[in-house]
Amino acid sequence: MPKIILVTGPARSGKSEWAETLAVQTGKAVFYVATAQTDPHDIEWIARIEKHASRRPAEWQTLLVPLELAATIRECDRPNYCLLVDSLGTWLANCLDFNEEMWQETIIELLESLTQTAATVIFVAEETGWGVVPAYPMGRTFRDRLGQLVRQLGAIANPVYLITGGHILNLSTLGVPLKDEV
Repeated sequence: MPKIILVTGPARSGKSEWAETLAVQTGKAVFYVATAQTDPHDIEWIARIEKHASRRPAEWQTLLVPLELAATIRECDRPNYCLLVDSLGTWLANCLDFNEEMWQETIIELLESLTQTAATVIFVAEETGWGVVPAYPMGRTFRDRLGQLVRQLGAIANPVYLITGGHILNLSTLGVPLKDEV
């Protein structure tokens, strides 16, 4: 089984469900790395989180990791572990107030943790930027950072899946990767 897997696609496309299937297929101890922060007043958000949790096998451990993703990957550095990170967009939103220098340092730390881990790491990432350019600077920052991060992970992940239109596409077999850096 590959060490780094990327599952990407639009909202409500089945990304998480496919990533969960892949995690089961590893046969490893699965750690669900939940990047969401909860707000007890946001009933709809809590319902989404509960829906995700209800699909997980009882033996999976859930790790709440709103910020320290690289540290978590380093701590779970075992060949018999699988980390399912759901989701990169939510994690990025938690880091959105980082200035550009701090954000770049965070990304470097994340990518280094991936090159050093013995665990299998499955990332779920939202696709943004297929539509209108956001009207506000924060929206543009989110879109640009997520697009760059997904591209960087796509360069080191194998396989990379796109879930869209009710179909799972293995981009690693169908596509040709770009060689230049973001």
